Amino acid sequence: MNRLTPTQAHPLYSKFKTCIAALLISSLGVSASISAAQAQPKTASITNRAKFTYTDPSGYTFRSATNQLQQSLIDPLGRITGCAGEVLSNYSGFSVSVYETDVSGIELGALVPLTRTELPDVPNNGISAGLDPNRQNSNPFFLSASNDGRYNFLLDDARGQLAIGKRYILVINPPQGSIYSQRRVRLTITARNGRQVSYTATSLDGRPLNTTTGVSSIDGQLSIQDAEQVGLSLAAIDVDASICQAQAIQIIKTGDRANATPGDTILYRLSIRNLASAPVSNLTITDLLPLGFRFRENSAKAEFQDTSIPVTATANGSTITFTLPNITLPANTGSQAPVLNIAYAATLTPDAIRGTGQNRALVQGTRSDNQDIVRDGPALHRLRVRNGLLTDCGTIIGRVFEDKNFDGEQQPGEPGIPNAVVFLDDGNRITTDQNGLFSVANVLAGYRTGVLDLSSIPGYTLAPNQKFHERNSQSRLVRLAPGGLVRMNFAVTPALREAGK
Repeated sequence: MNRLTPTQAHPLYSKFKTCIAALLISSLGVSASISAAQAQPKTASITNRAKFTYTDPSGYTFRSATNQLQQSLIDPLGRITGCAGEVLSNYSGFSVSVYETDVSGIELGALVPLTRTELPDVPNNGISAGLDPNRQNSNPFFLSASNDGRYNFLLDDARGQLAIGKRYILVINPPQGSIYSQRRVRLTITARNGRQVSYTATSLDGRPLNTTTGVSSIDGQLSIQDAEQVGLSLAAIDVDASICQAQAIQIIKTGDRANATPGDTILYRLSIRNLASAPVSNLTITDLLPLGFRFRENSAKAEFQDTSIPVTATANGSTITFTLPNITLPANTGSQAPVLNIAYAATLTPDAIRGTGQNRALVQGTRSDNQDIVRDGPALHRLRVRNGLLTDCGTIIGRVFEDKNFDGEQQPGEPGIPNAVVFLDDGNRITTDQNGLFSVANVLAGYRTGVLDLSSIPGYTLAPNQKFHERNSQSRLVRLAPGGLVRMNFAVTPALREAGK
């Protein structure tokens, strides 16, 4: 230190050092960065130097300069990883965004307006220096194919973005058509004590923040870093959030027929495919049979990659449980994944007439990379149960005709319209004959609906009915009594004639 008279041993010197330190701290600012996973920090060195002159009451004058103060600025980066924390092979099309929350705190509000930055920094242009890879502090930030999954955002404390109670939702969007699903994590600023800011990160999509630890909410603390060179105050929020496949496993259920009567035996097939990027084992498949369906013992068979494999089937009432303890479905490599097939038989009892005929199958397994439980289902299959020889089904008859006097009834001289299509509520498609007539037998009793497909009879439109308003519609509702017969007519008229009325 340079002095004019006394030496550094003067008693006021220690006070001057305290003033210098306070001056340095107060000259630095505060802000924050949001990231989604622990990343290797990238550091940059910043320097400060201060000069001072002081004259005490006795006339002694002190003049000096401090040494350069060097600090490391932490560059907090988030990183998108796979379900087990692995780095993805390609990040093209991924984007990350930071949103405000709505009043409920769980839905997206507006995008957070982030302060613009630049890198490399241009001195004295009023734009703060940014951080790699999000050099301009863009929101949303789009990752490139050459990116290794890292991203970052800077929050500006001067705009109140670190205030207690502030809530944000971090959204990770995979590219369109990707096997991965979107992730949403809410970040809440809960407390602040000087340079320490506490926060809570909570998963909003029902999945853990990290499938390895299984936690869905964590409490953390920000350490605000001095960053005079950057111009924004920076603090790192490290939230470990991985993305997984939107559907990790798939089950499909089919049957060997669409209709059956009591006493018939039905063959069902369950097809299971692994869609995850890791093998899946510990498979358990359950199938809930409808009322009146009885599982045939010892009928279950399993096949995988053209090889028969052992399967254990256990019946507990109407629930059938299939276990395959020694089977592991290989990871999905992008090509057609191998399918595990299970077939079994069920017999219809007379009680099946009173049931819905619909059963539901589910599958559950364990990923080998992170021990996460994966599920799919229910896969539905519906069988129409007929009464057999003694039936209470009815018959629907009808016609599609040209109504010349608009009374809704076919009169002599009003021709039928051939090849008109009528759709029933059960999915049946009926086409009229050359006289415009159609009929459907063995229709379940109750209220039935039919709809005329006008596109099947070009040049015609619905004829206005001047007596019954409900018939001025493209659909008809009828009540079919058990074993009964009901009529369903549709009156049409040439479209040009209707337009000229």
